[in-house]
Amino acid sequence: MSTTSSKPSVAVHKFASCDGCQLAFLNMGTDLLDLAELVDIVHFVEAGLVAPEQAVDIAFIEGSVSTEEDIERIQLIRKNSKLLISIGACATSAGLQALRNLADGDQWLADMYPQPQFIQSLKSTEPIKAHVKVDYELWGCPISPGQLKQLIKSLLLGAQPALEKDKLCLECKRHQVVCTLVTGQNPAQRSCLGAVTATGCGALCPSAGRACYGCYGLSDNPNPHALALRFEGFGLVDSEIAQRLLMIHSNEVINQQEAKYWSDAVENQTGKGNSHD
Repeated sequence: MSTTSSKPSVAVHKFASCDGCQLAFLNMGTDLLDLAELVDIVHFVEAGLVAPEQAVDIAFIEGSVSTEEDIERIQLIRKNSKLLISIGACATSAGLQALRNLADGDQWLADMYPQPQFIQSLKSTEPIKAHVKVDYELWGCPISPGQLKQLIKSLLLGAQPALEKDKLCLECKRHQVVCTLVTGQNPAQRSCLGAVTATGCGALCPSAGRACYGCYGLSDNPNPHALALRFEGFGLVDSEIAQRLLMIHSNEVINQQEAKYWSDAVENQTGKGNSHD
């Protein structure tokens, strides 16, 4: 806790990530100045504030756990924080970085670095919740300033944050965005994951005529198998369907199970649809 202010203290910590979710704070614009009047931001390296071991009321965590040092650091942050909130795909599910978990870790490093023996990396990349208790999660790649403002406002008012889990299709309807599943001109445009993805992005990709990539994680009651069968009908082959499901959140069990079904079909060339559990 901050000893010089009665305002709630906040820290923003970075792990293995691209910094995009930290930019959601900076992209709040004048709202960030208003936030600074309500909370005491004590650690946020991207904004020039450095106090990584400061005890705080709320710690926001961007990025996945990729090294032994990361494990020690997130455990210390958890100890020093009343509330710990993971933000973005990398922190919530390990995000794009988890794609390396699908490959041989040692071979992956050897392919990427001329001297892989000097790389201090875990065998797999893991989300924050794999190592410490997480109080709230904000999904997205990246998260939006709107999500962030809504969450912080709820916490400051002492209310339980209402986190979006409706399907993106509902957001497309609200914004009067034409469905890419219906109007797409090719399989890539029509293979939209909006029917199994949580809302929150403002239907960004469908608004530009592009299929949803699933950045905001799974919605409530997803049915990826039914959607994958639709993709097959559009002309995607089995391996392309598996890749689509694993692109952003490959660490999510539901995505893994469905992708495995289609990957196995590549090898077995068996009928699909009737044998799925």
